[in-house]
Amino acid sequence: MFDKPAGWTSFDLVKKVRNLITRHLQVKKIKVGHAGTLDPMATGLMILCTGKATKKISHFQELDKSYIAEMEFGKTTPSFDAETETDQTYPYQHISERELLEVFNKFTGTIDQVPPVYSAKKIGGHRAYKLARKGEEVVMKPNRVTITRIELVEFNPPFCSFSVDCARGTYIRSLARDIGSALNSGAYLKSLVRTRIGSYMLSNAMTINEFENILEEM
Repeated sequence: MFDKPAGWTSFDLVKKVRNLITRHLQVKKIKVGHAGTLDPMATGLMILCTGKATKKISHFQELDKSYIAEMEFGKTTPSFDAETETDQTYPYQHISERELLEVFNKFTGTIDQVPPVYSAKKIGGHRAYKLARKGEEVVMKPNRVTITRIELVEFNPPFCSFSVDCARGTYIRSLARDIGSALNSGAYLKSLVRTRIGSYMLSNAMTINEFENILEEM
């Protein structure tokens, strides 16, 4: 289990771990795969499997997950997070904590959610984000997702922090965007930390530097 740093793609982490293992253990090749993508701007828990354990990836992918998210009201971005620049601004001063909690309730349960255009979803065999970066028009179809809990952590307009428990396939970026829209404003995901996958906790994960130190001591 690893704590992915901000700015790294999920593949960056997989590649780094694979390179460290092959170099320190002097093996030519080893299978390494991750059990659930995290966006480059996100940090937190990622489960990596090596060798024969890669067969268990599908099991880990099906586990529910928990996040702590921060969003900013009054702005939207094309990627729904801080990876891209603001494209529109909206008033947000009318948003109250009571209204926010009511909207949280509306998004708790099984809902239809449209994934971000800047995502790894495949459209006609191509990754949506690659098409979007080329300037091509991409139409995303809604997915049925389940959000079991949304809990307010802090409300300090225009910022809001909240925790989420959800099933596989949920985009917290889309949730932030939809919450902003439901409040007659806009919102984007400012930061995201994945804290749990099933019974596996971020508090038990290691950094890439800690992993390298372990290998050096072997």
